[in-house]
Amino acid sequence: MPSRRSFLRAAATLALASALLAPLALREARADETPIVFAASSLTNAFQDIGKAYTAKTGKKVTFSFAGSSALAKQLQSGAPASIFASADTKWMDFTEEKGLTLKDTRVTPIGNSLVLIMPAGTAKPVTLDKSFDWKAFLGADGKLVTGLTDSVPVGIYAKTALTSLGQWDTVKSHVVGAENVRAALALVERGEATAGVVYSTDAAITKDVKVVGTFPADSHPAIEYPFEIVKGQDTPAAKGFFDFLVSPEAKEIYAKYGFVVK
Repeated sequence: MPSRRSFLRAAATLALASALLAPLALREARADETPIVFAASSLTNAFQDIGKAYTAKTGKKVTFSFAGSSALAKQLQSGAPASIFASADTKWMDFTEEKGLTLKDTRVTPIGNSLVLIMPAGTAKPVTLDKSFDWKAFLGADGKLVTGLTDSVPVGIYAKTALTSLGQWDTVKSHVVGAENVRAALALVERGEATAGVVYSTDAAITKDVKVVGTFPADSHPAIEYPFEIVKGQDTPAAKGFFDFLVSPEAKEIYAKYGFVVK
């Protein structure tokens, strides 16, 4: 007959095994029953509305996690549970494909965006963003230009590329403040903690506390596109159902309402 000590040891081992397996089981169940969508911060309002429309139409729920595309891609690489990944650029979607995290043959790119310069509403003044624009005078000695992190967050990468293309990066780089995502950059300008910011036009449109003062030339940076893919191993009926809805006529109306370029 097993001793009490042996029994307790076996019970502890079983409990530990159950504890380790439970998150995996929960992850699989959640991904199958309720799609978990990792989406770029700039998609927050549009995706929330699309999620509500999907639930109203089907009775099925959707869970969202919004952050910078770079952070979401790294979370997927670390094993975070998700059913769908919607990136604000092709770079990070290519990354997840290369790592075998998302399904390349599911990729769709239904929307685009534009890159703009914003200022707090109370200090906004229109400018022309070209090679002759005087950034030194615009920012002053201590002015801050906020955008996403320029080495990882899509909006920051686009901003650095555009400023470099216009021959202005060396002038402004000491003034640039990198935020973890585009909504964090937007918030700093809303609060008047930065002289100006570089965000997407759709982000600027959701608040009255900032105004667009200029739009970067389309040829100064790569086209801003949003690829969506289903996460590897999560091509369930629940995930596919919402994924298809993301490119439906109903969804496209919502994208257009928020100012995205619908393809």
